[in-house]
Amino acid sequence: MNHLLHRRHFLGRSVSGLSSIALTSLLKSDGLLANESPVRPAIDPAHPYAPRAPHFEPKAKQVLMIFCSGAQSHVDMWDYKPELFKRHDKPMPGAGGLVTFQGEQGNLIKPIRDFKPRGQSGKMLSDLLPNLAELADDMCFIHSMTAKSNTHGPAENQMGTGYTLDGFPSCGAWVTYALGSENQNLPAFVAIPDPRGVPQIGPRHWSSAFLPAAFQGTAFNAQKPIPNLARPTSISESNDSATRDFLRRLNDHHLAQNPGDSDLSARISAYELAARMQLAAPEISDLKGESPTTLELYGVNDSNAHKAGFAKNCLMARRLIEKGVRFVQLFNGSYAMGEGVGNWDGHKKIHDQYAVHAPILDQPCAALLKDMKARGLLRDTLVAYVTEFGRMPTFQKGANGRDHNPKGFTVWLMGAGVKRAYSHGSTDEFGYQAVADVTTIYDLHATMLHLLGLNHERLSFYNNGIERRLTDVHGQVIKKILV
Repeated sequence: MNHLLHRRHFLGRSVSGLSSIALTSLLKSDGLLANESPVRPAIDPAHPYAPRAPHFEPKAKQVLMIFCSGAQSHVDMWDYKPELFKRHDKPMPGAGGLVTFQGEQGNLIKPIRDFKPRGQSGKMLSDLLPNLAELADDMCFIHSMTAKSNTHGPAENQMGTGYTLDGFPSCGAWVTYALGSENQNLPAFVAIPDPRGVPQIGPRHWSSAFLPAAFQGTAFNAQKPIPNLARPTSISESNDSATRDFLRRLNDHHLAQNPGDSDLSARISAYELAARMQLAAPEISDLKGESPTTLELYGVNDSNAHKAGFAKNCLMARRLIEKGVRFVQLFNGSYAMGEGVGNWDGHKKIHDQYAVHAPILDQPCAALLKDMKARGLLRDTLVAYVTEFGRMPTFQKGANGRDHNPKGFTVWLMGAGVKRAYSHGSTDEFGYQAVADVTTIYDLHATMLHLLGLNHERLSFYNNGIERRLTDVHGQVIKKILV
């Protein structure tokens, strides 16, 4: 630091520093800096869900995110690797003594079900999910996805919130913070947990964290509707209505005396939404209006209680999208039941476990997508089918299952703004790690926001001295998959 004590050195360095500041200012004024100023939506606390304009013309207006909890195996479903059949039960070249999350790896093991060409595209997909495989021509595969963690909790955090650490807003909260909702009688963001329970990080998937609390997701499913919506039987409908009218007059009077009281406006808005939900929300879970053909398509009356429950959740998801709910998050798999018991975490007995989980997912999920397509809902809805990471092409040493693998896995998109019958990126010949057009969860989130007409580099919220965004300081829109 002695050189700073010399006057000439001090003045010389000051001049170069000031010139850098001046150059930065000129570049910013000309719009030539990579990062433009943040965009924070103007939100009326009295109407937090009011629809807001996107940054530019969107391709999609709504999002359905299907989250398969437990890390679904890409090599057994979506990522066809002939070498796994050719080298079945042989060591993976160059991987002697490879140690992953749960320990040392054994030999390469072929997919647990055969692959077949599907649709006009001839995409090779597994027999494990035959109904979903029928939709290959509508799917946009990303075969080169990577995650930052090989542990379920942090990896679920990253897929759900953009960060491996706790305490950050979910993707759905960011979207509803930016855009509001087209339906003022239902929550803007709904999370639908699996009938068997919630994923490992639970409510953090739909948390608003440091964003305004109004943008937290509302969690309910066909088995557990939104609680406390019904009017107590001891209160008549007329008395209930008269009480609300009286409270509204008191609140209006108070607001007139205290203009700008945003806290009160927000509370009033929340209670008014709750009142509207008393009428609107029960209709969503009431399936009496659905035709027998539709119920059969989804599998609502299946003898498998878990499948029937998930089918009802899928039907509820379609109804929410149909009603204009901005972001719907549908979960398949529950962590609380234990490793691989109620989720896709197939470490020890992947053949047996996936034989249970696949039928629960396949028919209802495929029916949801077919139904949405038939009703024209995919024109404005982006579907994102995701999981927290993939699984190894090897079996764990001494076990009959696959370990965690964040180095390369598959997610797929469908609907508004993305190419159909398209595959982006690839893993190596064994499905072990992404090698071409490598993508990250940041890229996925950036692309989802882009399709909604949002610039992921500018949508932000100022928290604890930092401009926070869903993609942190990372992420590139995956332009090759866009139409």
